[in-house]
Parts: sequence; C-alpha cells; structure tokens
Amino acid sequence: MNLKINSRHVEVTPAMRSHLEAGLAKIRKHFDHVLDASAFLIVDNAKEKNLRQAAEITIHLKGKELFAEAHNADLYHAMDAVVDKLERQVVKHKEKIQDHHHEKHFE
Repeated sequence: MNLKINSRHVEVTPAMRSHLEAGLAKIRKHFDHVLDASAFLIVDNAKEKNLRQAAEITIHLKGKELFAEAHNADLYHAMDAVVDKLERQVVKHKEKIQDHHHEKHFE
C-alpha cells in the first residue's frame, strides 16, 4: 500500500510517518484490499486549542474511497482518532460486502 503524506504548517517527521503507517497497518488487518492512502496533516491557528491540529486520511479501496478527519490539541492524538474512525468505516464496508456476497449464494 502506498502512503502519501501532505502537510500544512508542519514538517512531517519520520516518527509521524511511522505512526501513521502503524495505524494503517491496523486497518489492513481488517481489510487487506486497501490500494493506497493519502494523509493530510494540518497545524492551524484556530482560536480553540483542541482544533489546532488536524489529520485527514483518504483510503482508496477497490471501487470506493473512505475519508475521515479528526482535530485535537495534539497531532498524534488526531492521527490516532482519524485511524480509529477509518477502522470503523472499513469494518462496516467489509460487513456490507460480505452480506451482499452471502445473499447471492442463498438465493
């Protein structure tokens, strides 16, 4: 899986990259048909401190794209939150695929 990371007002360190890769590895345990992923890390000057750091990830599956974003005062917490959101979406997508697949066999 290819991971492309873009950022605004923050330099992506190797630690940030490995943190995101570890999170995406959790997603691949549930569903290994992830083609590629794009991450966008943002540090803004928002008035609310808990909205200053943001992480957005789009993963490309066969025939579908899943997107999630999260805001936090800490960028690593935002990355963890966005991975958790995507993990839930992937599990739901996998269940839908399996449900449709089973219906065809029983008809």
